[in-house]
Amino acid sequence: MKNFAAACALLTALVVATPGCYKTLDNRSRAGVPFKKDKIGGQYERTLDQVQTATRKVLQFNGTLVSDDVIGRVLVGKVDTRTVYVKLIEVEPNLTAVTVQVRTRGGLSDLDLAAEIDKQIALNLK
Repeated sequence: MKNFAAACALLTALVVATPGCYKTLDNRSRAGVPFKKDKIGGQYERTLDQVQTATRKVLQFNGTLVSDDVIGRVLVGKVDTRTVYVKLIEVEPNLTAVTVQVRTRGGLSDLDLAAEIDKQIALNLK
């Protein structure tokens, strides 16, 4: 009975400690902590092309631009050891929604960097 209880406790601890998978903004699954808030969004009264240009500048200024999906409107960059995903959605012809997602190499979220990237995008639109 003691062995069964110890095995159940060990199995429960293993399930809780093992990270799961999270969805990125470019619809891919990555290993990491799935239930952490990792996205910040905003809307800007600018055209999609203006916001995309500002996003490219911000990602290149802070790190490197890894991927630029023109069809899906998702830009991926690396800032230090973090991966930054930025998704752009045209709500109206002169209104663009921006969602920024940042994850560390270990799969944890970094909301502070996501907020900073979002703020820099807004400042580059002025």
